[in-house]
Amino acid sequence: MKKFIFQTVPVLHFGQGCLGELPSQIAALRASKPMIVTDKGIVAAGLIAPVERTLADAGLDAVIFDAVVADPPEAIVLQAIEAARAKGVDIVIGLGGGSSLDTAKVVAALAVDNAQPLAEIYGVGALQRKGLPTILIPTTSGTGSEVTAISILTTGETTKAGIVSPYLFADVALLDPALTLGLPAAVTAATGIDAMVHAIEAFTGRHAKNPVSDMLAIEALRLLTGNIETACTNGQNMQAREAMLRGSMLAGQAFANSPVGAIHALAYPLGGIYHVPHGLSNALVMPYVMQYNLEAAAPLYAQLADALDVPRGSENSHEARAQQLIDYLEALAVKVKAPRKLREIGIKQEATAELAEAAMLQTRLLMNNPRELTQADAQRIYDAAW
Repeated sequence: MKKFIFQTVPVLHFGQGCLGELPSQIAALRASKPMIVTDKGIVAAGLIAPVERTLADAGLDAVIFDAVVADPPEAIVLQAIEAARAKGVDIVIGLGGGSSLDTAKVVAALAVDNAQPLAEIYGVGALQRKGLPTILIPTTSGTGSEVTAISILTTGETTKAGIVSPYLFADVALLDPALTLGLPAAVTAATGIDAMVHAIEAFTGRHAKNPVSDMLAIEALRLLTGNIETACTNGQNMQAREAMLRGSMLAGQAFANSPVGAIHALAYPLGGIYHVPHGLSNALVMPYVMQYNLEAAAPLYAQLADALDVPRGSENSHEARAQQLIDYLEALAVKVKAPRKLREIGIKQEATAELAEAAMLQTRLLMNNPRELTQADAQRIYDAAW
């Protein structure tokens, strides 16, 4: 067996009510001046209130930065870093979806003396040292950002770039499913499919696929596919919410070690250019990229079909099983009412050429895809998704 490395956060608390562990975890990290990095939607939904109350009961007064937006631009991140420095915070708490958690990781990394400039830390391994302690608290079941060493920022008008470094791993991840109970059905669907994509792409990654990430990816897919319908139709079902949050976390741990590929590469331009939410972007291109990948990934897709007990047809080849998996996932996306075509969200067909050109900039992701992909291939995939 080839050598592999597996890394994840050092401390992980999971379960209903584990938010109550927040003060003791702050104390364990020898901190006392927290900043909560979040967005205005989280504040409006009342999800910040239990966090503030938990901190206040422990005598902790938190600085609130709630200006995070979807696909966070550099300007917002720099604003948060400046606020953290000005207030003298000594720990950063990320609360929300992937955008807030990704922002919190970068703020913690750079809100210290003699920090590197933001422009210098893009790419793999460019961040050179650990910053402030970080505690991440997800309120969606999709990105898995609480257990990854990756932050994705918007670096220009339409482009996204990743920061990948073990120094971005949170010190603590707190996953309380009670914080996901109010998630709307459309967001539950999109973020849930996003997590499924993490698991699928980790399992089929070209370079870093390993036995631990495989195990996590399979269990994540079982949890996500088995509970997404219930979570969408009955958002107060705690059992389904717990399963979705656990599945998202496991998928995050999987792709943090076996990185994602072309589904994400083709999803990013949809977010960067058209501001389509990341989970929905993945959901829209997933079946078409998987179809393209059949030539190289059919045996692996077949394994996933078997692991999920996808119903069998009359033919039992790897290719047939792989197609059954794609059809099963597509049917599930239809059941949870996720948009299935680019035209349904207002994207014009002539945009596919621009999207394909932008996707080819995602070399960090494309290199992990099981099948080589050209710009012409990317445009054909977008055309199929249109």
